[in-house]
Amino acid sequence: MRVMGVDPGLTRCGVGVVEGAPGKRLHLVHVTVVRTGADEDHALRLLGVERGIEALMDELRPDAVAVERVFSQHNVRTVMGTAQAAGIAMLAAARRGLPVALHTPSEAKAAVTGNGRADKAQVTAMVTRLLHLDTAPKPADAADALALAICHVWRGSAQRRLAHERVSRIEELARAERERLAARNGTAPSGGPPAPRGSRPKDPSRGGSAQ
Repeated sequence: MRVMGVDPGLTRCGVGVVEGAPGKRLHLVHVTVVRTGADEDHALRLLGVERGIEALMDELRPDAVAVERVFSQHNVRTVMGTAQAAGIAMLAAARRGLPVALHTPSEAKAAVTGNGRADKAQVTAMVTRLLHLDTAPKPADAADALALAICHVWRGSAQRRLAHERVSRIEELARAERERLAARNGTAPSGGPPAPRGSRPKDPSRGGSAQ
């Protein structure tokens, strides 16, 4: 499974792509940072993030996209820009029919380090180790994007399995309900109009109805 992790931001938007599966070795496909200038027009900055992310999606062709879930911060201006960048990544994925998952920073940290409160240095060190890299990915936004991708590779399979089990259970309950209603109404489980109460099936031995 190939997953693109996106650590959203306007000035630096980390993008990391990882390939792997639970219990198997992880492989780094690509990591980079999409940058825009702080002095640029806000709308143009959003456009730059969009173009950068879409170009990477088209080039690297991920199977799924994992985006960091944005939480409120003291700096409203910063969180607004981060949320907008996250929305751009989600929209770009949706245009291509790619499934999108949102993971909190604590979930990503816990996935790669075992500690949801790990600092950036610990996350970077574990990402470097898990991907068997010679040098640590920089800046921190790049390492965070890779941590999101790793988190989804490991958690995504379990989430898909649970979702499949929920759908199967719902289908099973729906089938049982249809059978119950059919039995009560005197119809076959496949459906069809219920038989009128008190009516009897025709007897083929009688050549027709009495006049």
